[in-house]
Amino acid sequence: MEASSQNTGGKETKALFIIVNAGFSTEAVEITRRCGAKGATIINARGSAGADYKFSGINYEPEKEIILSLVEDDIAQKIMDAIRDDAGISTPSHGICFCMPVERMTLLNKDNSAKF
Repeated sequence: MEASSQNTGGKETKALFIIVNAGFSTEAVEITRRCGAKGATIINARGSAGADYKFSGINYEPEKEIILSLVEDDIAQKIMDAIRDDAGISTPSHGICFCMPVERMTLLNKDNSAKF
């Protein structure tokens, strides 16, 4: 069963990606929950730049964690603002985030019902 953003009361659903240095995903997930997200998936990741790489004057740490959360558009903006302020590039987590529209999604339930 395919579901669209219309299943969320007409609000547009966004896939929000937050990338932080390894060890800071708990902090980022707490921020998302405080802003209204119901849950998140944490993915361990490794960047491809060398250890001597600098981005915006900050040393690059190759071990990362990616937090993925599906949220309504207004919640995505609240989360992005909070990540910038509390876990952004100028903090030890060196967090960055971006969001993308969710055009379609499939929910996996035994009875094939869609619950979001």
